[in-house]
Amino acid sequence: MGKEIEKKFLITNEDWRGLAEGIHYSQGYLSIEKDRTVRVRTIRKKGFLTIKGPTTGETRLEFEYEIPLEDAREMLRELCHKPVIEKTRYKIPFDGFTWEVDEFTGENQGLVFAEIELKYEGEVFSRPHWIGKEVTDDPRYYNANLINSPYKNW
Repeated sequence: MGKEIEKKFLITNEDWRGLAEGIHYSQGYLSIEKDRTVRVRTIRKKGFLTIKGPTTGETRLEFEYEIPLEDAREMLRELCHKPVIEKTRYKIPFDGFTWEVDEFTGENQGLVFAEIELKYEGEVFSRPHWIGKEVTDDPRYYNANLINSPYKNW
């Protein structure tokens, strides 16, 4: 069984830039129900299907499977809710953890935030100086919610 423990934070300045190479992600949602999401994603030359359950505390079930790239592209075009999310992800190592900074384009142009995945709830971690306010519990920052409420409309 897969589990995800993730926290989201705003970025306070541009000091994170240049710390990692960015990788383009396209992702869409087949299901964006409150208790489950089903996501399709392309990263470089790979496709992925991800199913996520409801969050309990800081944890939720997550199952991710690699699928054929062309299948993922067709699902993004034909089956996913629109708009498809376009972003560049930067994976930045810091003090034994990896911070993932997502910089969005398209309908969510201008939105930038960071995520950190933890091994267990309550795990202690250090924040780089460019990490600001935690927004884990703010549903506006859930990728699935950026479909119906893109950043440009906030």
